[in-house]
Amino acid sequence: MRLHIIASAIAFGIGAAALAVSAQGEERSRDATFRQLELFGDILSRIESDYVSHPDQVELIEAAINGMLGSLDPHSAYLNADAFQDMQVSTRGEYGGLGIEVTLRDDFVTVVSPIAETPADRAGIEPEDRIIAVDGESMIGVGIDVAVERMRGPAGEPVTITIARDGVEPFDVTIVRAIIEVRSVIYRMEANNTPYLRITTFNEHTTEATMRALNDLSEAYGGPLPGLVLDLRSNPGGLLDQSVSVSDLFLSGGEVVSTRGRDARNTYRFNARPGDVLDGAPIVVLINAGSASASEIVAGALRDRERGVLMGTNSFGKGSMQTVIPLRGGRDGALRLTTARYYTPSGTSIQATGLEPDIAVAFRRPREGETNRFSEANLRNALTHESGTERREREDMEYPPEDWPADEDYQLHRAIEQLSSMMERREARAGSGGR
Repeated sequence: MRLHIIASAIAFGIGAAALAVSAQGEERSRDATFRQLELFGDILSRIESDYVSHPDQVELIEAAINGMLGSLDPHSAYLNADAFQDMQVSTRGEYGGLGIEVTLRDDFVTVVSPIAETPADRAGIEPEDRIIAVDGESMIGVGIDVAVERMRGPAGEPVTITIARDGVEPFDVTIVRAIIEVRSVIYRMEANNTPYLRITTFNEHTTEATMRALNDLSEAYGGPLPGLVLDLRSNPGGLLDQSVSVSDLFLSGGEVVSTRGRDARNTYRFNARPGDVLDGAPIVVLINAGSASASEIVAGALRDRERGVLMGTNSFGKGSMQTVIPLRGGRDGALRLTTARYYTPSGTSIQATGLEPDIAVAFRRPREGETNRFSEANLRNALTHESGTERREREDMEYPPEDWPADEDYQLHRAIEQLSSMMERREARAGSGGR
């Protein structure tokens, strides 16, 4: 008993000392913050009084806010009222523009992926393309919001973007703007009567559209689907709840993904419900460097739960989650803040490393002078992997044959072959009574 009392007394003494130190530290921190805020006010006042031309105070403060958020990571940002409204419209699946998902890398507005069947996609815009000018105005160092604003506009109006692409001289592409009605799901029967389903983005309607597509494919096949090629290439992500509900279609119970904030106690797990719409039929999931965020959640869940084989190239590696926080009901825009990391069902983070495919297959042979640097890890201020693990590119990459036609999708060709082999093995097991 005495030992317990002494231990308790010592613990109390240490705790009290720690509280005192903590309080002093917090006070010093507050004082330092107030001094920095005073410094900011002094600089703003000096700019207003002495700058060579009259500055726009609202633009100055927005730039300061974005600078602060940009120093955290590439995905935290302030959305003014107009940008917040644009984001809401995009999430609903319709907006005016070119159909390009972009990010900022080394001060360059860089294409994550063109959205399928949009003007940008038809114009041949590729992942990793750098947009260095819009209608002759330089976009280097201007930020995402400015570049997006310049590219969006009324349907039917042309815009010329200047592209820098590895291995070729910069070139102009003139694209006519359109109302982008994003088809989040594209599907068809491929060679050998193979069901094919591509998810291009995760907006509010993706799960519903995926379920309709699977029903249509089943009708076209004439019965339950024997397998599926699920194409998540160049899918930049979207809504977390949609990635969970799409994964849920192919999983019968169990974990889909977990998220963890700064405090490890704030861990949330998202689980699938019982029932698998394919009843265990094999899935080949196609991924590439443009597969990011929500699409990585789906791919990671299907692999970890042994429901799918990943084929293609390393995914983008965005293993963080952003929360959009409206400011004053949205009247002052919104704050997009990185609030958590996410983990695949095995507890693995793919932040900065991406998902490695089970079967590494390239879309095409690399161009001369082309570098393979397109990933989350190469974005400025990107969060590092918690364990310090670095991105690893596959050395056993399979490339298309030298004479492979440029207009034919080699990765899809290989996915169909792989799925056919998996379906044959499943049929053989069923025929032998599962032995």
